[in-house]
Amino acid sequence: MNFFDINTIFFEALGYKMSHLEFWATVTGAVAVWLSARENVWSWIIGLFNVVLAFVMFYQIQLYPDMFLQVFFFITNLIGWWQWKFPKEEEANQKNELKISKLSSTQWIMLGISGVGATFLMGHFAKNLHEWFPRLFSIPSAFPYMDSFTTIMSVVATFMLIRKKIESWYMWLLIDIIATYMYYIKDVKLYSLLYFVFCFIAAFGAYHWTKEYKSYFKS
Repeated sequence: MNFFDINTIFFEALGYKMSHLEFWATVTGAVAVWLSARENVWSWIIGLFNVVLAFVMFYQIQLYPDMFLQVFFFITNLIGWWQWKFPKEEEANQKNELKISKLSSTQWIMLGISGVGATFLMGHFAKNLHEWFPRLFSIPSAFPYMDSFTTIMSVVATFMLIRKKIESWYMWLLIDIIATYMYYIKDVKLYSLLYFVFCFIAAFGAYHWTKEYKSYFKS
């Protein structure tokens, strides 16, 4: 049995064949995001397992920008764990972990402009991958610009999450809505369901982090 083959079926439910790869990528992803919303530092460690599985899956279903994104996520999971666990003294909360903060207006504008520009550049790259590197990418990229948008904005949202910015959860909510549709169309329906659940977790994360942030200013 090849565990990493998308065609190696774990079980079948309601006519849908679930691979080991999609199932465990979904489970580890769900646990990691839920722990993040709960401000639990171990979310980054669980996330390492998730990105390895997701990398292999995305390659096999031709979502190449998402595949490349997992390399970034692997590195940022390590950085995120370190940033949350060992903050500077002035940035620490009562648990001696990184405390929650907000973006400035200037930071919002810069991130928005950079994100849109990078989306168009990556979309063009993804659209032509099968022509530039036919031996590696024999099938054209699916949804090159939509996939690139979620990829780039996931990078932006991850950096915000690493620094515990409340706004990261609003960005994740937008990404999760788009990804839910995209994965459903690509017939990885459990992963699509996962991102649908992520929408609710992102909303919870925004609520929980905002409540925690406001508690810093209570006497």
